[in-house]
Amino acid sequence: MESDLHSIGELARDSGLSVSALRFYDGAEVLAPARVDPRTGYRWYAPGQLADARLLARLRRVGLPLADIRAVLGAAPGSGAAQRLMDEHLRRLEGGLADARRELSLIRRLIDQRENPMTTTPAEYRFTVPARELAEALDAVRFAVNGDPELPALSGVLFDLDGGLLRLVATDRYRIALAEVPVESMEPEESAASVESAAPAASAVVPVALADAVRALLGSAAGAVELALGAGTVHVTVGGHRIEGATLDHDYPDYRALVRLEPVHRIGLPAAELRAALVSAATSNLPSGPHGTACEVALLTVDGEGRFAVAAPDAEADGAAGGLRVAVNRDFLLEALPADAPGQLLLELGGPITPLAVRIADRPGTFSILMPVRLPA
Repeated sequence: MESDLHSIGELARDSGLSVSALRFYDGAEVLAPARVDPRTGYRWYAPGQLADARLLARLRRVGLPLADIRAVLGAAPGSGAAQRLMDEHLRRLEGGLADARRELSLIRRLIDQRENPMTTTPAEYRFTVPARELAEALDAVRFAVNGDPELPALSGVLFDLDGGLLRLVATDRYRIALAEVPVESMEPEESAASVESAAPAASAVVPVALADAVRALLGSAAGAVELALGAGTVHVTVGGHRIEGATLDHDYPDYRALVRLEPVHRIGLPAAELRAALVSAATSNLPSGPHGTACEVALLTVDGEGRFAVAAPDAEADGAAGGLRVAVNRDFLLEALPADAPGQLLLELGGPITPLAVRIADRPGTFSILMPVRLPA
């Protein structure tokens, strides 16, 4: 009977996987042998497993996570699940490549400034954005600005110019808020170094006091607002009024990888409904806030049929298969909801210890991400 099987060495040779990799994937319950010799422990594989091994080798080469490899190999034929996983992974790779290109563009500028300090000055970008949308973006991220003086790099709002978009970002490590504003027109200026032909990229951390002053200047203004970003300063002009100030001289952490989530459940509901449920739900006071301080924790639940609810953290688990329980800092989640209660939200939940996202349905570029709270065992 073993003459019909592939030895582990033969499968390794024909698939491109090493023997040690095949042993690892056996232990990880990804590709188990058809037979294991009870006396020697030697692994034997069925002829049909060669195709799976070759597919596994290629999935490994493109960096697919182990859980997704397991899901691809276990997907039911004709379900489309494996193809969907490939589409998601391709989007991640494309996003990572775009991030790498942007970083390399900024790195080239820094190297140029380092190698030619007397002839090169940092670029300043002048551009216009809709005043109303900039005001809404500031409102959407302001709550997440860090207030800890020991983390000065987070004590402002990141203005991140990336081609035709201005992204505003704020985080205190427990939550992160992002909002996108379309750039209407742009005029790059650089006194001695030429601007690359690629889409412009620049960023600056605007101190929270200056960001608040900009928001007050915007008021309920309509029309366009002009910004000048670069050379350690930011200038904002709207309706004949101008405000300017120095930006923070700190490197802001790279937020882009943190916002690529892979949710298991997407729940659509009105913002007012979620707010009311959070306000009325029972909570527990747990030491899970910043610096170990206590916070009010609520429990978000999704049962096996996809029904969403807000419950007390000590509520009994739903016994239905596929149920999910995610504990959150209730005040943090309330702050992440838009101030104008009308409107549809999209909650993205991945698991009890994975970040959850709160998105505004009609503004996909404006969303918040919160870290869940670990409930005591």
